Amino acid sequence: MYKTLQPVLEKELASIKDAGLFKKERIIVTPQGAEIKTSDGKEVINFCANNYLGLSSHPRVIEAAKKAIDTHGFGMSSVRFICGTQDIHKELEKKISEFLGMEDTILYAAAFDANGGVFEPLFGAEDAIISDELNHASIIDGVRLCKAMRYRYKHNNMEDLEQQLKDAKAAGAKQIIVVTDGAFSMDGTIAQLDKICDLADKYEALVMSDECHSSGFIGKTGRGVHEYRGVMGRVDIITGTLGKALGGASGGFTSGKKEIIDLLRQRSRPYLFSNTLAPSITGASIEVFNMLTETTDLRDKLEKNTKYFREEMTKAGFDIKPGEHPIVPIMLYEAPLAQKFAEQLLEKGIYV
Repeated sequence: MYKTLQPVLEKELASIKDAGLFKKERIIVTPQGAEIKTSDGKEVINFCANNYLGLSSHPRVIEAAKKAIDTHGFGMSSVRFICGTQDIHKELEKKISEFLGMEDTILYAAAFDANGGVFEPLFGAEDAIISDELNHASIIDGVRLCKAMRYRYKHNNMEDLEQQLKDAKAAGAKQIIVVTDGAFSMDGTIAQLDKICDLADKYEALVMSDECHSSGFIGKTGRGVHEYRGVMGRVDIITGTLGKALGGASGGFTSGKKEIIDLLRQRSRPYLFSNTLAPSITGASIEVFNMLTETTDLRDKLEKNTKYFREEMTKAGFDIKPGEHPIVPIMLYEAPLAQKFAEQLLEKGIYV
């Protein structure tokens, strides 16, 4: 009965509030952009969206979404294998594969589903998954669903990764995969994919990179960290999202060798039991990839802005973590202080 659960929940919520960690949703009443308006009518500069390339409200993207609704409807009311696959879904999968330099791609309702549904179909109890200790929660949860042996290596530490590879080999693992965020969402660290691939080759392991915070803008043509580190063609599995730089709506994907994607289509539970990506998102995403292959102007502008912001914040005396990624952590070292700082910035018209 709920009366027994209620006090438990109240106590837990109170502890979160006492720690200064209780999160509240701020309401915005405009389209996503660099300047937005909150529900109290205040106009603010937006510093916290994952709208890296400004495509969330781009006229071409919006028009493509509207057109897709006109030609393909609002929703599919089905999973892919029943009657939920349209020509535009296959077109988008092909576009993503070509953009990333991979053989095939499978679409998911969310990137969380892509990471949650990739391990269990591919790896069993005699295999090993070696994961960076700061990987995204979706990777952690996906690994938990799998029966494979689990190893963690210290964040971005290649010496420890090599030790974990040795341990997995010594344990008799048949298949070994090294899994990393391409760019880590909390601090903008870019994974050493070149060194990871070298170690994987040495110990006959596979490599998977989550490119959610890099697809579209990291690398000279925005292909991602595998382009940035010069290892295109050496990463076996790439997961990513359509909900950040690539339009900002929702949807995720996994790209890889044809046999990998074929098996995921047969056995990946989030794919098998979730509705198809909406036609509007699918059509808009196709247009996003058209735009990204036409020119690098958007990612070039982002790179310039990132460099300027990092330089000026450092000159102003802020403690920021060095790097090149648009994610710029401003170190205050106390979570409650960070929340208070954010509230005061909002009062001054800066949304962080």
